Amino acid sequence: MSNDELILQISGQAISGWTEIRVTRGIERLPSDFDIGLTELYPGELDKVVITPGAPCTVLLGNQLVITGYADRFVPSFAADRHSIRVTGRSKCEDLVDCAAEWPGGQINGANALAIAQKLAQPYGITVSSKVQNLPPIVQFNLLLGESAFEVIERISRFSALLAYDLPDGNLVLAQVGMQSASSGIVEGQNVQEAAVQYSSDQRYSDYKAFIQSVDVFIDLGDDGNQLADQKDPNCSRHREMVIISEGGGMGNQVAINQAIWESARRAGRSKQVRVVVDSWRDSAGNLWEPNTLATVKLPSLKLNETMCIGEVTYARDDERGTTAELILMPPAAFKPEPILLQPMFGEFATPVPATQPAPTGSGS
Repeated sequence: MSNDELILQISGQAISGWTEIRVTRGIERLPSDFDIGLTELYPGELDKVVITPGAPCTVLLGNQLVITGYADRFVPSFAADRHSIRVTGRSKCEDLVDCAAEWPGGQINGANALAIAQKLAQPYGITVSSKVQNLPPIVQFNLLLGESAFEVIERISRFSALLAYDLPDGNLVLAQVGMQSASSGIVEGQNVQEAAVQYSSDQRYSDYKAFIQSVDVFIDLGDDGNQLADQKDPNCSRHREMVIISEGGGMGNQVAINQAIWESARRAGRSKQVRVVVDSWRDSAGNLWEPNTLATVKLPSLKLNETMCIGEVTYARDDERGTTAELILMPPAAFKPEPILLQPMFGEFATPVPATQPAPTGSGS
């Protein structure tokens, strides 16, 4: 089987020969999704292709699974000179995003992010795994009526400084940023067809100051007594200040400090965003490009030589560009979850960012 063939397996059929292909996976998008189309070459060629929306399906690129989920929409069409079909679908995790969180009593006690995610995913036939051990416990968690399962999972994942995204088997994983590396890099003159780097400064600040409260009751004594932290971005060349207010008195003070550190690192990371189109769905070892993978990006024409994290990958095929993969990459710090105060009454706040975190890098303002 060709490594460049997309196979849709659904209702006992294995359908190939798709002429328009888009399959997208990412660490900041859930669920993974696909949009594929096929135009018949001979009259009656597609008559036996019947796809029922909602039917379970799998999508393979060559012999490698990329999506396990459901067909959402089936669109047959015709014109004077052609008959075509289009199928769109998403991974199993679509039900976590679309549907309400379910748990008897609406309260979960003494569990961590993994255990809570597993409880919420179970009604939808989805398993949850974690690439990180010894997650912090959550004393008590109360579900809010009407919240989707993923809204809850995303919040408790941030509490544990984790990303939540789906795997090719349709199940959910909790992981930190950049836990594996690609077998080869992205190199101008070798596998890059198109590339663009967005260098920006408008979302960066020179000083990120965390304060106890928004109103200083001791204003005659000055502001210094209210200030918790002052995180600086040495690569922001002019004075620009952001103020972060503690969310919940003493219990939120550490979160405000963590957020100052996070804002500085994340905004620095996002000031350098790379979009590349490479000439294959696979790296030099024959492995598919995967989200949450580190890769060396060498683009001399754009003055870039850096190890970055693949945040999103789109496997594509069309008549204009043929078979390509479009990758969105940024420095790993750009993807780190935001610290939060999960439940003020229990004093539960996100895991602190290490104080020894290196100064952010990137273009200055």
